[in-house]
Amino acid sequence: MNNPLTTPAIAFQPLPSALGWLLLAASNRGICLVHFWGSLEPSRESCRALIEQANGGLSAVFSPDHALLQRAEAAIRDYLHHCQPLPELPLDLSAGTAFQRQVWEALRRIPFGETRSYVEVARAVDRPRASRAVGQACGRNPLPLFIPCHRVISATGTLGGFSGGIQIKEALLALEQGRGVADTLS
Repeated sequence: MNNPLTTPAIAFQPLPSALGWLLLAASNRGICLVHFWGSLEPSRESCRALIEQANGGLSAVFSPDHALLQRAEAAIRDYLHHCQPLPELPLDLSAGTAFQRQVWEALRRIPFGETRSYVEVARAVDRPRASRAVGQACGRNPLPLFIPCHRVISATGTLGGFSGGIQIKEALLALEQGRGVADTLS
């Protein structure tokens, strides 16, 4: 049986934003989850259940004073309200496969305000025929915003999918091109 005093826990904090409610979570390694929740405030229990299911049953603890979550919250607010690029924060990418982590690192290198196609990302990870697998890795990205999968579009210029929904992807791209999030979401 696990001792609750020695079992690692994942800290979490719901966050209201211009994009709706976000769920932020951090392990002892770094930020491990940014989840687009929607327009209704999530309950602590629903947050806990989602995190524990996604992390093999590790306990999840509501932690509004967690230092790294506070830094992530401030960074997200600066990003959404002042068009500030997100800073480098410790990220926990341990949930991904080796290929997914490789794709996620390539996404982190896409400059603020720019886009790349799935094909271009596949080439960047030396897998030029793996554009579909790149799309799947984008879809499994646990850290949208910090790993900017919204900057990946199809070779024809269509937006493709996004975990938070296409309207949020459009808003994030508009924000990075100098237009406000609120203008796009209204």
